[in-house]
Amino acid sequence: MTLLLDTHVFIWAVMEPRKLSPAANRAIRSQDNELVLSSVSLIEMAIKIQAGKMLIPLNRDYLEEHLDALGIARVLDVTSRHALTLLSLPRLHGDPFDRLLVAQCATENMRFVSADRMFRKYPIEVLW
Repeated sequence: MTLLLDTHVFIWAVMEPRKLSPAANRAIRSQDNELVLSSVSLIEMAIKIQAGKMLIPLNRDYLEEHLDALGIARVLDVTSRHALTLLSLPRLHGDPFDRLLVAQCATENMRFVSADRMFRKYPIEVLW
């Protein structure tokens, strides 16, 4: 199955894997799953780093090293289809980055890996 990792899941998998649930950890480590990270997560991390809210060395080398180490197959860019799906979703989550991740999951028919229980209210499959 194809799994889209929430931003915090990517960070935890890289920096603090003990924070992952057993099910999320198994799914991320399984060779049967395709792992995807959204460009939305990269933008969110870059904004938080610039604001001093996140202290990770997000640069090309760091990112490529950890994408490879986790086996992340691709980075999903935002498309107009994702934006149109976003328009049809209820505004349950206050974070626009998170709502866009939901739209990407719904559009691309992916399962979302996240500890955030709010996502279970959306019409997507959430793994935690």
